Amino acid sequence: MSRESLLDLNTYTLIGNTRHRGTAWHYRADLQGTEPNHYSGPIPIADVQRRLFDWQAVQLPVAIERPADLLTMTHLNATGSPARWVVVPDRLAVARSDRSDGTVMGMFTESYVPHQYDEWLLGSVANILDDDLSISSAGLLRDGAVAWVEVSVPESIRTPEGVEFRPNLLATTTFDGSLATTYKRTVTNVVCDNTRGLALAEAGLQVKVKHSRRSALRLASARDALAVVHSMAEDFADEIRAMCAIDVEARQWGQFLDGWAPSVDTTGAPLAGRARTTTDRRRAALDDLYRVDPRVAPWAGTAYGVIQAVNTYEHHLRPVRGTDRAARNTLRAVAGQFEAVDRATWNELSPLLSRVTV
Repeated sequence: MSRESLLDLNTYTLIGNTRHRGTAWHYRADLQGTEPNHYSGPIPIADVQRRLFDWQAVQLPVAIERPADLLTMTHLNATGSPARWVVVPDRLAVARSDRSDGTVMGMFTESYVPHQYDEWLLGSVANILDDDLSISSAGLLRDGAVAWVEVSVPESIRTPEGVEFRPNLLATTTFDGSLATTYKRTVTNVVCDNTRGLALAEAGLQVKVKHSRRSALRLASARDALAVVHSMAEDFADEIRAMCAIDVEARQWGQFLDGWAPSVDTTGAPLAGRARTTTDRRRAALDDLYRVDPRVAPWAGTAYGVIQAVNTYEHHLRPVRGTDRAARNTLRAVAGQFEAVDRATWNELSPLLSRVTV
């Protein structure tokens, strides 16, 4: 995974509605040149097209280098010996049309069909934009191999339980094979800018379309599915109410930590050395979030507080290696990994509760 620099984040991501949501943590005015990447209101469709999606994914033949003689050679290899290029059948590389440096985003068989960003992300969400829905963020990662467009309401919603959130529709696809084209519902917790799913649901509503020759037949149904963002606010508010109504006693929180970050190995023996140190730090961080951190502590003693503690740890405190935290969080959001964490948290907690009402 390539490391996204601050320059990349200030150039290849667009952040909208900042008068309501504030600036992104990576905001650096001196890295944005003559055109800021933050918008006080919605991000115009034309700007997403011009600044991010003004190129196409092109498929190119793939060749490998083989030994040759003087009659069949096409060049000299790195050691100065005769060599020739041989085209690999049924293999194509996907590259950017605006680059001539040979950078390859992915390699696939001939059955792979690139889902162009301007059509599958920007064109599809344009159908549902109105006075209440607008583009709130868009961006490129991995040198263009990953892209997303997020649609949301401009202002946040606050529940009676004090939880402030924004419902979103996330449209994303890739050219490196890491993810099918996906349209899914997400939620942003305003107090900590976390990405959330619907933890109590069996599965968040989403549509996935593979990069294949038949995928165009499903584009219309994917566009229809985008309209669910209007119904998400009520669904998430209902979940908040349900989770805040579920009491979690101090002993149950301790039992949850024992299961989520166990201090013993699979045989029951106490951890030692680095493993014990890592686990102790993780448990202490989670406990601190749960008890005193303002992003979580107001809901301590409830199932919502437990899920919020783990989700906040995963976003902001979990160690990051080999990439930037913002890039990692974005990649995990588009891949549905935060939704999976929320659901795993609930699955770990629910058996510990003496009475669960959902």
